[in-house]
Amino acid sequence: MIKGLLGLLIVFLIATFPATWLLMLFLGNVGLGLSYWGTLPLGILVSVLIGGVTAPAVVIRN
Repeated sequence: MIKGLLGLLIVFLIATFPATWLLMLFLGNVGLGLSYWGTLPLGILVSVLIGGVTAPAVVIRN
């Protein structure tokens, strides 16, 4: 179970990395020097938002 949780944590960090990294670049240009760990909560929210927006509205099962 511990190995599974560690695996899920690694997959989670890899999945949220692109949004978090882009937010770090944007916030760095604005003047806020946030680290990866400081930007991660906002990166999680952005990843969920992008996933929800791009998901199909209706799922048809045959």
